[in-house]
Formats: sequence, C-alpha cells, structure tokens
Amino acid sequence: MNIVITGATKGIGRAIAEKFAQNGYNLVVCARKEQDLEQMQEDFKEKHPNISLHYQATDVSKKEEVKKFAEFVGQHLEKIDVLVNNAGVFIPGAIYEEEEGALEMMIETNLYSAYHLSRALLPKMMEQKSGHIFNMCSIASKIAYPNGGSYSISKFALLGFSKVLREELKPHNIRVTSILPGATWSASWDGVDLPEERLMKAEDIAEAVYASYILSKQSVVEEIVLRPQLGDL
Repeated sequence: MNIVITGATKGIGRAIAEKFAQNGYNLVVCARKEQDLEQMQEDFKEKHPNISLHYQATDVSKKEEVKKFAEFVGQHLEKIDVLVNNAGVFIPGAIYEEEEGALEMMIETNLYSAYHLSRALLPKMMEQKSGHIFNMCSIASKIAYPNGGSYSISKFALLGFSKVLREELKPHNIRVTSILPGATWSASWDGVDLPEERLMKAEDIAEAVYASYILSKQSVVEEIVLRPQLGDL
C-alpha cells in the first residue's frame, strides 16, 4: 500500500506520514527543504524499517516542479492508494493592506499545487479504479476571519476544488475527502505565547484522516471539521 504526501516533513503532513507508516504504507513525499527530507528519511529508516520512503525537494508553488514530482511518484509507485494534498502557506493580513503578490503566492501554493498534482496522478488512479484523495482545507475554507485575507480566499477555493473533484470521481471509485482543521500545533506557531492545550495536536488530524480512510469502500467521509476544544483562535 502506498501514500503520496505534499508538505510532509512538518506539522500535519508529518503526522499523517507517521500514522500511515505505522500501518505499513510506503511513502513518496515532498517538501521544500532537502535537508528536512533527508532527516525525515533517516528517522523513518530507524522507526519504520519495513516500509520505503522516497522524497523529492519540491516548491509546490511552481507548476513545473509539481509536474516533476508527479513524474517522480510514477517512477516509484505502480499503484497510488492515497494522495494527501497537504502543502500550504499562511501569511496573515487584511486584503487592503497585505503585500502585493500575496494572493497569487497563496493561490499557487494552496490551490494550484493540489490541482496540478491531482491532475497528473489521476490517470493512474482512474486506471486502477481505486484511491482516496485528501485535500487539506481549513476552517478558513468556511469562515472569514480578521487577517485571513488571501489565505482564506485560497482555502475557500481549495474546498470548492475538492467538492468538484468529489463529484467527478464518483464513477471512477475514487474517494475524495476535505479536511478542515482549526488551529493546530505546527512550525508556523513557533514562538506564539499560547498554552499547548489551546491548539489541536497534528496527530489528531492524522488519526481522523486514517479513520476515514479505513472505512469500507461503500462509504466516504466528504468533510471533516476539527476545532480546538476551546474554540477558534
């Protein structure tokens, strides 16, 4: 069994990789920094010696790099059981004051990366008539909030993409699930003066992803909304 994950070295992506590796899945992953990927591979060799992990450094905001990663996946996997479009970036700011290019950068990273990678890998999944795609959306895909700006725009669009994909792939026996987490501990929260219990654990998101994946093929969880117990920040 095989899983493909973007943005896999940290936070939610790393937690999902750990969860599936624990259950015997081989991984093909990407992230921006080669050093982080090398360290991840070393960690997994030690903790999960019975699975394989292949990686390629990829800036998912660049279409050509996403396509090269898709080719890399094809070189290493004959079958794709799970695709997790997890890579993303968050830059806070109101629309009227955020830096020029913020919208384009977050659309390219948060939306176009999932669009281009899914399109590249779907022919294989459609041929095998199976598979499950998880798109890492956000509470910001449903609710606008102060300083959400272009991030929220990109995540609203990603949820729309995910809904369209769900409808289109029904006849091909490919499941699509949108994950909508609230504030979750990750590197982006480093230095923030908040108690640990105020945010969710990345491992909880991974557990939800895996639980929805292992349902019978007759069922699909279309959306998973997770929030901190004390509410949104």
